[in-house]
Amino acid sequence: MARAVVIGSGLAGIATAIRLRNGGWEVAVYEANAYPGGKLSEFSLGDYRFDAGPSLFTLPHLVEELIASSGKNPADYFRYQKQEEACRYFWNDGTSFTAWSDQEAFAKEAEKATGEKASRVLDYLRESAAIHQHTEQLFLRNSLHRWKTYFSPQVLPALLRVHRFHLLSSLHRVNAQRFKSPKMVQLFDRFATYNGSDPYRTPGVMQVIPHLEHNVGTFYPEGGMYQITQSLVRLAQDIGVHFHFNALVQRIEVKNDKASSLIVGGQRVEADLVVSNADVYSTYRHLMPDQAAPEKTLKQERSSSALIFYWGMKKTFPRLGLHNIFFSDRYKEEFKAIFQDFKVAEDPTVYVNITSKCTPTDAPSGSENWFVMVNVPGDFGQDWTLIRKEVRAQVLKKLSAALGENIAPFIEEEEYLDPPAIERKTSSFRGSLYGSGSNDRLSAFLRHPNFHRKFSNLYFAGGSAHPGGGIPLVLMSAEITAQLIQEDHPHG
Repeated sequence: MARAVVIGSGLAGIATAIRLRNGGWEVAVYEANAYPGGKLSEFSLGDYRFDAGPSLFTLPHLVEELIASSGKNPADYFRYQKQEEACRYFWNDGTSFTAWSDQEAFAKEAEKATGEKASRVLDYLRESAAIHQHTEQLFLRNSLHRWKTYFSPQVLPALLRVHRFHLLSSLHRVNAQRFKSPKMVQLFDRFATYNGSDPYRTPGVMQVIPHLEHNVGTFYPEGGMYQITQSLVRLAQDIGVHFHFNALVQRIEVKNDKASSLIVGGQRVEADLVVSNADVYSTYRHLMPDQAAPEKTLKQERSSSALIFYWGMKKTFPRLGLHNIFFSDRYKEEFKAIFQDFKVAEDPTVYVNITSKCTPTDAPSGSENWFVMVNVPGDFGQDWTLIRKEVRAQVLKKLSAALGENIAPFIEEEEYLDPPAIERKTSSFRGSLYGSGSNDRLSAFLRHPNFHRKFSNLYFAGGSAHPGGGIPLVLMSAEITAQLIQEDHPHG
């Protein structure tokens, strides 16, 4: 049986391993950390449990399809619930409202709070759904780097409509033309942050993102986001995938224009096939330093990073839900600070995720577990100790004003995650959350392909490869990678 090795047990690495095992490969996964999941991991502070990374779950059918592809019943491995509300929004002037998952209810609530006509919101969401329908096959479910993709009958309709995808306009410009309320423009601008982008620069095709949240819906895995990782690791082990933790891959060895083996902890591991779920930048710079690298790809602008505070709060806050956004009054300046000045704005937008709203055991009785995130630039050598101190004070001031009381005394447990720590834990260059950025209209085509152009048995899956970062996209990345391997190596 041919042997495949996967570097990294991020979600795309696990999913690719499952698909390869289903295809008849012997599969081993090598993970530097003591735990699987990459960014999608968990930890505890005292009696509080936290999901360390991704907090929003959409398109759960992708997980179910992966489980079913292994001949298993998805319900035996993974359960989730659809959420009635997508997010609660707050502005500094006291405006707030709940964005319901149901589009009609969302549109009515938005009109009541901001004055924006519900019909405009619904028209926007219908257009978002149409863009998704015509771009999914081209941009998300196939390789953009194989010519045959562009001759597929499924892709032709998208190519005929490409002029309607707002590739030459920014997302902000599209939104500003659709809505009269500045608050609704800002609300839909913020979807650019779902792939670490700047709404004032990222192409208008990103209008597709709200489709997932308001046309399809948001979901919550029973037990928290880390259950996605745990369920898929259990599935992988059940079908015969072998995991090796605390196993740092030090080098990909090349012989006769093929990736022949890995060096792991000083030991050589032979392989017929290699899949890197590590960041593309780190794969070339650290694992293949003697091989030619795609310099233009590696020098692309990176996505934004995050500064996260994990707070065990000895109090409950009924005004807050699972997902909460507290907007900045100076949104354009906030993104200029991140992407041009490489700093954090004085009034940053703050996201608060509280899983104990859905899983009460994540916090003690009468308490809540707060995941508090601010979008920040990647690590360019800034003084992150000083930045953390300043941002913490800004966040406490902002949230206290919005909630009408000083929240600082309620912080019982505390930890943080900043860009340098993200890079250390996940090998993501500069701590970027989504690999290369999406601020260019050709960004989708400039991402690294899911295969190596020279070495016929080396492949890539994950947020830094096509089609990008975020749970749905990395699962699609794994599917694309496995399909390419099946086509290129039909007999292993």
